[in-house]
Amino acid sequence: MAKHIGIVAVSPEGAALFYRQIARHAAESLAPAECPRLSLHNEPLALYIEALNAQDWHTIGQLLRKSAEALARCGAQFCLTPDNAIQHGIHLAEVGSPIPWVTMTDLVSQAIVQDGRKKVGLIGTKAVTYGSAYQTSLGLKGITVLAPEPDEADFMNRVIFDELIFGIIKAESQARVLQIIGHLADRGCEGVILGSSETPLLVTEHNCTLPVYDSVDLLAIGAVKAAI
Repeated sequence: MAKHIGIVAVSPEGAALFYRQIARHAAESLAPAECPRLSLHNEPLALYIEALNAQDWHTIGQLLRKSAEALARCGAQFCLTPDNAIQHGIHLAEVGSPIPWVTMTDLVSQAIVQDGRKKVGLIGTKAVTYGSAYQTSLGLKGITVLAPEPDEADFMNRVIFDELIFGIIKAESQARVLQIIGHLADRGCEGVILGSSETPLLVTEHNCTLPVYDSVDLLAIGAVKAAI
């Protein structure tokens, strides 16, 4: 029987997309009666945003672990979060966690290495694009990670925090984000990481000029594999 999956939600929109992706991949791989149980728990998004703005990673780790504890009480046998911005907090959440964690950045890195890419772009919040979660993981594998230019990174940050986390999708924002990815291609990128759980609302493999590494989808595939 498939293991019970626990989803630690941060952004409601990102968690909803992730839930749907897990269900879709499970349905493709398993008979209906064999699909894993899914439980989701969240702490208020505002608490995460406040902690991120203060660079308070210990509080982020505590929030994540609190969700893991609740999910364990529901019967979840492992947990994961689709939110890129708080990935640094996972190693803190793992301390004392009653269930193990599956990490997004490792799965994304594996997919890029498997495809033989040497330089990839990264879009998401500034905490992600200027952070070290992907840069460290991929750099150790000899892969260069490029962030958008400063003005582009500011725009991405505003779109994610002012629009996408609330489910607001604007055509003009989508056009600018795709233009930003085009600039990454001009700088030699061979693919782009969607480093925000909400960016698939704007960017897909069908409208993007570069091969897409959708962190949410790759984590969903990894979740199903871990469950079975």
